[in-house]
Formats: sequence, C-alpha cells, structure tokens
Amino acid sequence: MHRRTLLASLVTLPFAAPLLAQAAQIGVNTPFPPLSPERIKAIAPAAEQAAWLDYLTRSQAQLAADQAALMAERKGLSIIPADPKTGDGEKTMPLDKPVEWYASAEGRKVADNIVSFQTPAGGWGKNQPHDSEPRAKGQHFVAGNSLQTKPAGDFDAPTVPGWSYVGTIDNGATISETRFLALAFNATQDVRYRDAAIRGLTYLLNAQFPNGGWPQVWPLMGGYHDAMTLNDNAMISVSRLVGDAGRGETGFAFLPGDLRTRLLAAEQRALAVFLKSQVVIDGKLTMWAQQYDALTLTPSSARNYEMPSLSSSESGSLLVYLMKQPNPSAEMKAAIVAGVATLEATKIEGKAFEKTPDGKDRLLVDKPGAGPIWARYYDLKTMKPIFGNRTKTLHDTINDVEPERRRGYSWFGSGPQSALKAYVAWKAKHG
Repeated sequence: MHRRTLLASLVTLPFAAPLLAQAAQIGVNTPFPPLSPERIKAIAPAAEQAAWLDYLTRSQAQLAADQAALMAERKGLSIIPADPKTGDGEKTMPLDKPVEWYASAEGRKVADNIVSFQTPAGGWGKNQPHDSEPRAKGQHFVAGNSLQTKPAGDFDAPTVPGWSYVGTIDNGATISETRFLALAFNATQDVRYRDAAIRGLTYLLNAQFPNGGWPQVWPLMGGYHDAMTLNDNAMISVSRLVGDAGRGETGFAFLPGDLRTRLLAAEQRALAVFLKSQVVIDGKLTMWAQQYDALTLTPSSARNYEMPSLSSSESGSLLVYLMKQPNPSAEMKAAIVAGVATLEATKIEGKAFEKTPDGKDRLLVDKPGAGPIWARYYDLKTMKPIFGNRTKTLHDTINDVEPERRRGYSWFGSGPQSALKAYVAWKAKHG
C-alpha cells in the first residue's frame, strides 16, 4: 500500500470512541508499539528487513555494553555515588561565547564535565548541568534515573528501572554537548574534546534509523522513545548538526574527510524522510506529526496526553529548516508551500491562552487583535484542535483538559509565525 494511502486509512485509528456531537471526550490515546523483530518482519518491506533487524541487534548489543560498563565500575565499591543532579543543562553549555571563554577555567570545567559523562555509546543524558564536578567512578551516566517511577500503564514508564534516557536527543541532549566540545577543541586544541565530539557525532550516525530518522533515545529503551522523534525539534536539530559538521561549519573543520562524508549523507537521508513523513489528509499535503512509527511513517502517540496528530510547533520549525536548504527540489518546494498553507489555514486570531487572575489555571480567551496563535495539536481527520489528559482521554476543547495539564503544557503557541515570516523571502527567491 502506498504510504499516503496508508496514512489516509489510519488517521481515525487513535480514537477508540466514536466522535459524538458536543461530546466531552472524543477518544482515548493508545500506546506506541516499540520496534521489535516481530513488527519488522510483519511490516517492513522484504528488501529492508535485514537493515532494520541489524539496527535492532546493534542497539541491543550497545545497551548491554553500556550497562556492563557501569556495573564493572561499581564492582567492589562500598558506596555507590548519587545520581547526577538534574537542571537546565543547556544553560550551562553556551554556544555563543567568545573563543577565549572556551579556553578559560570556566569553559574548560564545563568541557571536562561533558567528557566525563559521555556514555559508552557516545551520547549524553538530558536535563543535566555541566558546570559542576566531573563524573565519579561508578556514578550513573545520566541524571534523574532514580526518579523514573512512573505507575504501571503510564506511556513514559521505563522498560528497565533505573535506566532511562541513557543517550538521547531529547531537550537538546547530545546535540549541545557535541557542539560545545567542538568549540572547546578549537579554543584549546585539547584532543580529549576533539575525540569526544567525534564520538558524539558517531553516536548520532549509529542511532540513525535505516530510513533516515532518529529515535528519541538510543540505544532503544522501548515505548514511544523508539519512535521517529520531531518533538521539541529533536530530529531537526540533529539533522542540522550533522549537516553543519559534514560541511566543516560551526567549528567542525577539524573532522576527518571520511566522517564528514558520512555526516552529509546522514543529513540527506534525514531530509528525504522529512518529505516522506509529511501527513496527507484528503489527498493533500498538510503538516507533520511530532512522533512517527519509524516502520510505517504514520503519526504515533508519545506521553499519555500526546496523541497522534499534526503538530504546529514542530511543523513550523521544520519548515524554517527546509527553507534554508540552498537548492530545494520540486518535492521540497511542494512540501514547503503545502506546509505554509496549512499553517495559514489553522491559525487562530483574536484569542490568547492566558492565566486566570488567580494564577491557578490557563484558558483560551477572546482578545481582539491578539494572535496569530496555533493549537499545538490538530486532529488527523478534522484538522481541528485536539487536547489530551494524563488519563489518556482525548478532547476537542481545552476546557475539558484537567487543570494541572491545562496549566502545565503549551497547548497553544505563536512559534509557527516564524515560518510564515520566513516564507515571504523564500517565496520571492524560489516561488
């Protein structure tokens, strides 16, 4: 079955309950099926199965090696060091400082910390500050694992307790560390920084799916983390990084030629899968989802309240990235035109998503002259805004979302406006 026909046939699957007029609940979110040999053999074309099975085997072997490395360090220790502290990791890794800062004691302290916490696979964990002391022997590679105690049935519950996000591209992880190390090497010529940056880029090459996408976590950890992940611009940021590095830009001129060739090829595979995964509804190209089943390229769920849907935020960011490509193909041009048209059709004007006067809630309110804003998610069939609860129920109005999720999630935003602005100049050049 052709991918676009498949998408059109599956857009109603996430909704277990029928769509009733004025119903408070329009469906129930369902969990993402992780990558497995059984699914590969059942879904992947015969010519592609060997590549997918090899990918899965390599992931499983690397997971075992990562865990064995930590256990070997801990053998004989009388006290296991506490997990690293969590926090705003990106804030501690500035990428816009003068060259001399990266050679300063402050800059080198960050670089040394980053090197010490690199996983055996070559990646890094997320939400981890790097302006403190280096990793101690036997300390976990990533922060927050002792807190991974989600209840059974939660889509974010770890497959292996105490082993979550051990190498990830979520929240800028691995991407920021690799870029920082490149800057640090250029400023200091310390080969430890060069070698760790190369290991970070090699990690990203190893983590890339056979179809050109990237999972949120590698080695794979199960659940929606195995999905091809655009969420929070993860895959866009990786594609941009491997492209910059492959061209020797943003401090990566030191990379060997063979690695640069592989990185450029990785970016091209990513660009190709971006075009393949643009969602088609009623025969028309629209926007993109934030997660995809990598085997079928159909939108998938993530956390309990994140359903298969069109995602305006990631679509806007991806469109800006695509518009920066120097020689867009006819297919890429069509994708950009359709994506921008969909953003134009779904924008919301005259409303704002604001806190209530007591600060205890957030509501979508009338506000003449405000906007445009977009709902974060749009239904795959109706292209109307859609919302979710931690209880996995799906709704067509923000008013039916529980107050905790209404306050604590970006259900509306103005980010896609950047794509509309960029399109004016792009259309003048390529339209």
